[in-house]
Amino acid sequence: MVDVIAFDGDDTLWHNETVFSLTQEKFRDLLCAYAPQAEIDAALLATETRNLRLFGYGIKGFTLSMIESAIELTRGRVSATDIHTMIEAGKDMLEHPVELLDGVRETVEWAARDRRAMVITKGDLFDQESKLARSGLADLLWKVEIVSEKDPDTYRRILEIHEIDPGGFLMVGNSVKSDILPVLEAGGRAVHIPYEITWAHEHVEPDPAATFPTLEHIRQLPELVKDGLP
Repeated sequence: MVDVIAFDGDDTLWHNETVFSLTQEKFRDLLCAYAPQAEIDAALLATETRNLRLFGYGIKGFTLSMIESAIELTRGRVSATDIHTMIEAGKDMLEHPVELLDGVRETVEWAARDRRAMVITKGDLFDQESKLARSGLADLLWKVEIVSEKDPDTYRRILEIHEIDPGGFLMVGNSVKSDILPVLEAGGRAVHIPYEITWAHEHVEPDPAATFPTLEHIRQLPELVKDGLP
């Protein structure tokens, strides 16, 4: 029996990657005179990945990575005006309205009614706390965990701290790499609900040994739980 249902935040409960995608388009436009689009995208992804250990996930690290990538791609010729534009773009992202995905409110209400509902999300603490507060979902949640990384040890720690039986734990998220595979390794169960855009860093090769349900829409979750998870 599922006793605790945990939801990922970004791109599971509210839109996130679309905001990053729009900002990356602006970044390409700023640098199109210096490099082709593919090179710009590859440089930014490489810089973001390299900087994760220093900045972690989130908008602030993304903004710093844009600036660093611009300096490298232009060999130091990027203008102060363009750097200012990148900083303002990062601020706009931080202030972007929190838009819940369709069906989220009703599904979280359902989860909180008969079970313990929680959010486990990764990223910048201040930004994620702000998103959660603005989402209107906070009062429905039993617990909230904002973590720097989602790996099996992180999930095991959360389960232990909150005295959750792994067999009764269900994680719902859009990332197979962060929300599905590490939960299965930690002994829990997971449901994948893909988002329309996936950050390249979150792509993972399919694991034939990992079995988990995939839903088209979060509204399908109550019926899946009612019918029994595999």
